[in-house]
Amino acid sequence: MFKLATDDIEGKAPEITDSLDELARQGARRMILAALELEVAQYVQELRHLRDELDHAKALLGPEAAGFSASTVTRLLHVWQDEYQVWRKRSLEGRDYVYIWADGVYLNVRLEEDRLACSVIIGVLPDGRKEVIAIEDGYRESTESWASLLRDLKRCGMLAPVLAVGDGTLGFWAALRDVYPETREQRCWKHKIANVLDKLPKRLQPRAKAMLHEIMRAPDYETALESIDRFSQAYGARYPKAVETLTKDQDQLLTCFDFPAEHWIHLRTTNPIESPFATVKARTKKTQGAGSRNAGLTMAFKLLLSAKKRWRRVNAPHLAALVRAGVEFPDGEAQMLRVDDPSEDRLFAQTPSVYAATEV
Repeated sequence: MFKLATDDIEGKAPEITDSLDELARQGARRMILAALELEVAQYVQELRHLRDELDHAKALLGPEAAGFSASTVTRLLHVWQDEYQVWRKRSLEGRDYVYIWADGVYLNVRLEEDRLACSVIIGVLPDGRKEVIAIEDGYRESTESWASLLRDLKRCGMLAPVLAVGDGTLGFWAALRDVYPETREQRCWKHKIANVLDKLPKRLQPRAKAMLHEIMRAPDYETALESIDRFSQAYGARYPKAVETLTKDQDQLLTCFDFPAEHWIHLRTTNPIESPFATVKARTKKTQGAGSRNAGLTMAFKLLLSAKKRWRRVNAPHLAALVRAGVEFPDGEAQMLRVDDPSEDRLFAQTPSVYAATEV
């Protein structure tokens, strides 16, 4: 079946890319609709002789409806699997991701004992748009599986992101330091808070949770440090493991303070992965798990790319390009250098090697 690939035209004019992307989407919709229409026609033909107690033809929808046949589902799955294999080997030349989120998401597989660990990476482009970068079978989130994935992305042309966000327990971090050592690290606060609370009695968790949220939402780096110190004083004597869990990667928890304040809400957690994957998990729960690991990956691929159409850009998307350019944002504010110019008044964002001009 004919498939229009848009990856080869990356870097071309946006209007051309958009039109071809839309053409590809329309072709995919027509393909699916044709398959479903064929299935409905077969269904009606096979049951045309049936009548209910009032001698009426059987309703197409209702508790007696048989649903789509296994053959139709199999045909569609084969098409989607082919699309997934082409997508995962696509070129990433020219795709410059400022931020990435990495997480391992587990899905049940009916025909296998082990659950499927999907290694998922989502990124932010310099214009603030979010994209699915990778969905792979990552064996128990091991360092080697993450390293293999990152090496593949690098071979496909992906540049080193400025910042990566992930859970502190991932083998991802060792792999990242090996493949993209220049990329900075931000630990996920959602996972961190859950891990800290797990070291405390339930009766103390509500107050401790409020204190941890105060750290996470601090207005600046120094306030966050002061809040961490208060938490340590409150719980360190009787619950040292809780404090150790919080402080062992303290620097990586506070990396976001070096980036635009408008982006902190996006950078504190791995929610950009967990939220869209809620749909994937809901679908696999309905079907009691995917039938195979390959089917699970394919389903995750189709559902995530479908969900991507509804994703919004990060807040203040124009700041993503400044981050990529090397502009520093201590405590969320860009470092600005005023240059005296008798002809016009400008503000310049200072970078290590260039000045990005911004009109006042």
